[in-house]
Amino acid sequence: MKYGIYYAYWERQWGGDYIKYVKKAAALGFDILEISCAQLADMKEEDIQTFAQAAKDSGLILTGGYGPKASENISSSDPAVVSHAMDFWERTFAVLQKLNITLVGGGIYSYWPVDYSAPFNKAADLDRSVKNMRLLARKAASYGITLGMEALNRFEGYLINTAEECIAYVKAVDEPNIKVMLDTFHMNIEEDSLSDAIRSAGSYLGHFHIGEPNRRPPRKQSRMDWPAIGRALNDIHYMGAVVMEPFVLQGGQVGEDIKVWRDISRGASEQDLDEEARTSVRFIREVFA
Repeated sequence: MKYGIYYAYWERQWGGDYIKYVKKAAALGFDILEISCAQLADMKEEDIQTFAQAAKDSGLILTGGYGPKASENISSSDPAVVSHAMDFWERTFAVLQKLNITLVGGGIYSYWPVDYSAPFNKAADLDRSVKNMRLLARKAASYGITLGMEALNRFEGYLINTAEECIAYVKAVDEPNIKVMLDTFHMNIEEDSLSDAIRSAGSYLGHFHIGEPNRRPPRKQSRMDWPAIGRALNDIHYMGAVVMEPFVLQGGQVGEDIKVWRDISRGASEQDLDEEARTSVRFIREVFA
């Protein structure tokens, strides 16, 4: 397995100085830096090349994550929205390829976060999502990209909440580059057993996010049974990415979207955040080995 961290651990706004985080992630002992797909299609060519070279020089793998806007919802009943979503991904895939990113995960099958004040029909939305995902999968495949369907908790999405639903969705799409993506934060809310959910995904599991129930980096003193989670991953011979996705900073667009209404970091400096991440990845490497 390869171990990574999502750049927004250090950010209050989506986006940022990715080259800084490439260097930081490598220095802290990570193999992977995960970035957001937001605004990638608007990056200048020279910036794309500089970023790609920085990752290569640092020996880091880049992966992508994204929660599509409502205007990028492939399950929408509005053909114009679906068309806009497909165009967004076509432009984004081209940049991802230049960055040597071969895996993107998130609630790609719908939009995020869901507006529950708007009416929805889960069965109809799911049917459209599956059909349109087949088309999106083929676009992604032409760029050498695999897409991870992230099972999200009920408060953030309604189409796929559990590993069982995610497996059924992936099987329905039936494209080789469409995989199950699980996240311990969401699983802690929705699954009866995190270990059983992982084992049920088996070879369909293509991406894995980790974090504490309050979204801090994984730690030894935890309510999460990290050794059991590691055993389950080893039982299915998972060799993919394990990316921690901590959100601990209050404020900004990141804090608002993730619903961080208090300073979970407890006034931590950037150096403090660095040290917690360094300690966390060492711990996870040990217990998942």
